[in-house]
Amino acid sequence: MAQARRPRKNPTQPKERNPHSGRVPLERALSKLGYASRTEARALIESGRVKVHGSLEKNPLRLVNPDTAHIEVDQEKALKESSRILLFHKPKGVLTTKRDPEGRPVIYDLLPPEFHHFHPVGRLDQHTTGLLLLTNDTKISSFLTDPKNEVPRTYLVLAKGLVGEEDASRMVEGVEDQGEHLSAKKVLIRKASGKESFLELELTEGKNREIRRLLKALGHEVKTLKRISFGPYRLSDLQAGEWREDAPPPLLKSRS
Repeated sequence: MAQARRPRKNPTQPKERNPHSGRVPLERALSKLGYASRTEARALIESGRVKVHGSLEKNPLRLVNPDTAHIEVDQEKALKESSRILLFHKPKGVLTTKRDPEGRPVIYDLLPPEFHHFHPVGRLDQHTTGLLLLTNDTKISSFLTDPKNEVPRTYLVLAKGLVGEEDASRMVEGVEDQGEHLSAKKVLIRKASGKESFLELELTEGKNREIRRLLKALGHEVKTLKRISFGPYRLSDLQAGEWREDAPPPLLKSRS
């Protein structure tokens, strides 16, 4: 028995547009526009300072398309901010977070208010110093942190004990720790003695405390850890607590 044929699709016929395509919660839309963080945006909305298409909107979860919706904050249209990236030298003891319930210092305590809606590109733990990138563009942070892009990060490490060439080879080969494969792209031994070793490591992923865990698995404790580069960006002569703006990554410059 012959089967009924399905009607063939006309390849020249345009696809139907999804009316919900590109829509996100209003609080996220303001964040994507670079106007405020999601927490700050929620507060603005709930306090009655935001209008959508001319009407007051107090629901932070209302779905809107940030590229087409007419959104106003305090009677002014919320315009899309150009892509920006900030290089910050994070000091030791400062947390990479918006706020800390225990009252410990956070990176935003050291940055001007104009950058408080920027979000960090990855993180540095409390005791790690050096280059931390912040941006107002989620596409930039996604690009730089996506493991498939293999964006290199370079660190200077002071570790206890003698780290020899065999240890360096093992770090490149990788070790298993807590169900994760940890490895370094490159390891350069700058100086080594029985007391301590000074290393330069390059990673292409940002796994949690990866260098500390990697060296611990080989029997070495990290004494100091400092990131000096991330992709095309260098810490250079930036002092602890200082910052400077730079151009967005070349592949994303078209958004500016």
